Amino acid sequence: MLSYTGGLVLLAALLHASWNAMLHGNRDRFLSMTWMSIAIAAVATLVVLFTPRPAAAAWPYIVASGLVHIVYNVTLVRAYRRSDLAQAYPVARGSSPLLVTLGAALFAHESIGPVHALGIVMISGGIMAIALQGGRVSRAGALAALTTGATIALYTVIDGMGVRLSDGRALAYTTWMFLFYWLMPVLFIAMRGFAALWTPVRAMPMAVGSSLAGGLVSIAAYGIVIWAMQAGAMGTVSALRETSVVFAVLIGRVFLGEAVSGKRWLACVIVAAGAVCLGL
Repeated sequence: MLSYTGGLVLLAALLHASWNAMLHGNRDRFLSMTWMSIAIAAVATLVVLFTPRPAAAAWPYIVASGLVHIVYNVTLVRAYRRSDLAQAYPVARGSSPLLVTLGAALFAHESIGPVHALGIVMISGGIMAIALQGGRVSRAGALAALTTGATIALYTVIDGMGVRLSDGRALAYTTWMFLFYWLMPVLFIAMRGFAALWTPVRAMPMAVGSSLAGGLVSIAAYGIVIWAMQAGAMGTVSALRETSVVFAVLIGRVFLGEAVSGKRWLACVIVAAGAVCLGL
């Protein structure tokens, strides 16, 4: 992978960890995810007015990815209800690179070299070690996080294949897919009612504001990943993105007061070494 592309994906990793920390830090994560989704969908609605449409071949992937993203949002909220950020986030993210690599090999006929394969294994192994250190992950929390990881792998492979059929229009592909995020407020209102969505705007403006900001950060984070997958191997891009777990550990320690053991720091070093392998 070119250093320029790799650097941007690492930036996406930092951004991704940041919005996950924003989500985890809010008390009502379903409400927070809904306002994040509103910000994402609103920006996407504006952008699609000024961008050409993706090629027709990409539309089935846009629809499939948009729907899977909604499932991902719901499972992520469930995972964060049951575990600390430093546990749920690594399980969810650590399980996805290997699944993405397998999916890309099966459906997109991708292959990677031994050094990159080693890097992917190191990153996934290090991430899972981070999750298992410093505290016990409950069965319910692990299941929710693994389900989240499966949805991550699914939409990553879908988007990796779809963006390559978009006639080089990664921005258009991304924004049309993000339009499906309008389904999140529909789902929230159906479950809790409109008042539960709107009342916090006046009662908890800071929480709503941080959620809106998290949505904007999320757009940049995943937009970079989709752009990178136009040419880069899906498994490699996915694994490099999941170095966000290291950033999540740092954010959890500094801003959320979560404990970080020496073994967890060692696992972070393994993840970083895996990222170096992907850059070779």
